Amino acid sequence: MIRVLIADDQALLRGSFRLLIDSEDDLTVVGEAGDGREAVALTRTKSPDVVLMDVRMPEMDGITAAGQIAGDTRVLILTTFDLDEYVYSALRAGASGFLLKDAPPDDLLKAIRVVASGETLLAPTVTTRLIAEFVRRPVRQPFHGLDTLTDREREVLTLVAHGLSNAELSVQLQVSPGTVKTHIGRLLAKLNARDRAQLVIAAYEARLVTPR
Repeated sequence: MIRVLIADDQALLRGSFRLLIDSEDDLTVVGEAGDGREAVALTRTKSPDVVLMDVRMPEMDGITAAGQIAGDTRVLILTTFDLDEYVYSALRAGASGFLLKDAPPDDLLKAIRVVASGETLLAPTVTTRLIAEFVRRPVRQPFHGLDTLTDREREVLTLVAHGLSNAELSVQLQVSPGTVKTHIGRLLAKLNARDRAQLVIAAYEARLVTPR
């Protein structure tokens, strides 16, 4: 059972999400928060697997809250197109991905399951466009550890930034799936990155991948 916490300042929207999520056999809502501060507090007491986090909320915004939620809890940011910059900041802070608020219900359910499984929601092309846009801004502090990467690790990091899955990396690099997992694990450790989303951002900020 995947435990979900919903954080949004609109009660009607929280209720709609709860009805949808609780209708699934493998999903359950363990709590609702009306602001970021409450979301952080409930995460510590309810221990959800996934937090659906709105960006703009009173008391504490979703980005700040996402940065304070650590451990095994994954954060899925809910946003609209006009909040793209906030989404980038949330990914940089450690969120596992984002979903547009007007996405179809099935997409929301799929996103929860993907994030809960430990993967990152990076498939939509809008995500890569978003990352590419905001890494153009020069006031970013690059991830520490980039200078410690081997040539092979830089190659893997570049391919991850292009959106290749582990299976595709295995074919592209002509190595076993186990070797791919080893490379990914080393990249996460060296860059102190939480997940693939942060690896993609690191690749862009290191200019291993340039915006098109």
